Amino acid sequence: MKLLLIPILHGITTLALGEEAGPLKIWREKVLPIVPQQYLCHYTATPLVVDGKIDEAAWAAAPWTADFQDIEGDAKPKPTFRTRAKMLWDDQYFYIAAEMEEPHVWGTLIKHDEVIFADPDFEVFLDPDGDTHEYYEFEMNALNTGWDLFLPKPYKDGGKAQNEWEIPGLKTAVQVRGTLNNPSDKDQGWDVELAIPWKVLAEFAHCPAPPVEGDQWRAGFSRVEWQIEIKDGKYVKIPKTPENNWVWSPQGVIDMHRPESWGYVQFTKLAPGAVEFKPDPAAKVRYALMEVYYAQVEYFKKHSRWSLDFKELGVTPSTTEGTGDWTLRATPDGYECSVAWPFPSGGKAQRWSIQQDSHLQQMK
Repeated sequence: MKLLLIPILHGITTLALGEEAGPLKIWREKVLPIVPQQYLCHYTATPLVVDGKIDEAAWAAAPWTADFQDIEGDAKPKPTFRTRAKMLWDDQYFYIAAEMEEPHVWGTLIKHDEVIFADPDFEVFLDPDGDTHEYYEFEMNALNTGWDLFLPKPYKDGGKAQNEWEIPGLKTAVQVRGTLNNPSDKDQGWDVELAIPWKVLAEFAHCPAPPVEGDQWRAGFSRVEWQIEIKDGKYVKIPKTPENNWVWSPQGVIDMHRPESWGYVQFTKLAPGAVEFKPDPAAKVRYALMEVYYAQVEYFKKHSRWSLDFKELGVTPSTTEGTGDWTLRATPDGYECSVAWPFPSGGKAQRWSIQQDSHLQQMK
C-alpha cells in the first residue's frame, strides 16, 4: 500500500464506506446522541518542565479527563487499558499530558513525520475556532517520534493533510513505566507530555492564542492500540486485525476527523472552584446545520447534485428554537444553508451557516 494512502484510510469515515445506513441516519443515530466531553483548563503561573513525568505540583492540581472510550462510544466494549489526559496553559504554551496503561510498550518508528499510527500512538487534534476547518493534528509514539500536520478541512470533504506543516518550538517527552520493546516482561504503561507554542497555534486560529478568559476550543485526543502477539522474541501485529481507537470524546463512527464532535476545552486563569464550565450556547444551531449538511451528502450521493429544498432533503428546520429565518441557496461551489438563531443571553440573533464542505461558522 502506498504511504500516501495511509492517512486517508486511517481517517476514513462510515460516510465514505457505503454502509446501508445513509449519512443522515448515521448522524442522527450514531453521532448526535453522543454529548461531547468538557474540560476546564487552568492556567499555571510556573512554566512546566516537559519530561514526561507529569509529577509537578501544577499537574497534581489539574483534573484528569474522563477515561477514554472506544471511538464509537457505548456501541463498542470498554477499552482494555485505561487512558486519560490532563491540560494546562500559560502565556507561552498549551500543555497536554496523557497516561496510558499498557503491559507491552513498544514502538518502531524513529523518523519525524512518519505515519506514526502504524505504531501504538497518542494523537492530538485542535480546532481553535470550532468551524470544523483549518485544524491541527499531532501524533507521537513511545519512542517520542512525532508527526505534525495541518488539515485545511476534513478528509471526508476533500481535505488533504499538509505534512510539511511543522510546530517550531514544540516540546515533547515520553516516560515508559517499564521497559520499551522487551516482550520478556510486563510493563505498567507509558506517559506523554507536550508543550505546544501558542505562537504556532495562532497561525490558523482565527481567535486569540493564547486564549482569553472563558474562551473555548474544540479538541480531540486519540490513542491507537494494535493487537499483537510475540513471535521469535519480538512484538508482531496480528494480521488482518484493525487498530483500536480509544478517544477522550467519542465520535460515534470510526473517524477522528469529525471536528464538530470533538470535546470542548475552556480556558481560565481563575482559581479552581471559582469558575464553572459553560456549555456552548451555539450547540443547538451547530447540530441543526450539521443535520442539513449530512442530508445534503446523502442527497448528492443519490442525485449527483445539491438540493435547495428542505422537504426534498427530509429535514424540517426548527421554528421553535430558531427564528424560522432559514435560507438554502446555491453558490458557485455548492450551497450555503444559514439561519438566524436567538441565544439565552438575549439580544439580536446570530446568523450561522454551513456549506457543502462542512464549514460551519457564525456569519459576520
